[in-house]
Amino acid sequence: MSAPISVQLYSVRDALAEDRPGTLARLREIGFTQVEPFGFANDPAGLAADLKAAGLGASSGHTSLVDADGAAALDAAVEIGIPVAIEPAVRDVWTDADAVKRVAARLNELSTEAATRGIKVGYHNHWWEFEPLGDGTAYDLFVSELDPAVVLEIDTYWATVGEQDAPELLRRLGDRVGFIHVKDGSLSEDPREQVPVGSGKVPVADILAAAPGAVRVFEFDAYDGDLFAGLAEGVAFVQKTEGDR
Repeated sequence: MSAPISVQLYSVRDALAEDRPGTLARLREIGFTQVEPFGFANDPAGLAADLKAAGLGASSGHTSLVDADGAAALDAAVEIGIPVAIEPAVRDVWTDADAVKRVAARLNELSTEAATRGIKVGYHNHWWEFEPLGDGTAYDLFVSELDPAVVLEIDTYWATVGEQDAPELLRRLGDRVGFIHVKDGSLSEDPREQVPVGSGKVPVADILAAAPGAVRVFEFDAYDGDLFAGLAEGVAFVQKTEGDR
């Protein structure tokens, strides 16, 4: 059986801004039953209502945690029904071991707070976490400092851009990975070069095989084509790939 699928709502942010109920309905028509909201602490009650109306659940959600009011973000996650609140990005610390440790310590603190609410926290990577540091990368140090209760969401595209062997990384991290961002493209840092999953340079099939239990979260950071058609194409590719195993 294929692992669950979801979609990062940042992919369709412009459509959401114009018509959130209609956009969510279109995602449901594609076949998504789960979504990953972003910035969800801004309007938790409205988002919860719109998700319910569209017949969608939240697999997880992105919101600032490390440099924000973490308690308020966690309360918003509970209100919406988001089981894992994920820090989407921390930048400009990944060449400094002490700074990396401070980010990990903050997430550990928030993880303890989240547990009292019956939810978890996580972290989503870009390419900059894979800067060489010490005997490995900054990300290696970061993970070593994290409480195992903190969920890892591996953005497999950005990890590959960061010169990581994404399948090997996933195998090494094992069940600490709860979610993977599934995306494809030219492997440029320019997000406008992303393409539907299965039509770029990312070894998607090997990545899926390396994380069989992780939720597959589809995302475009940017895409010049029809976003809904591009998402549907990616879903079809993943379902065929996993169904052929």
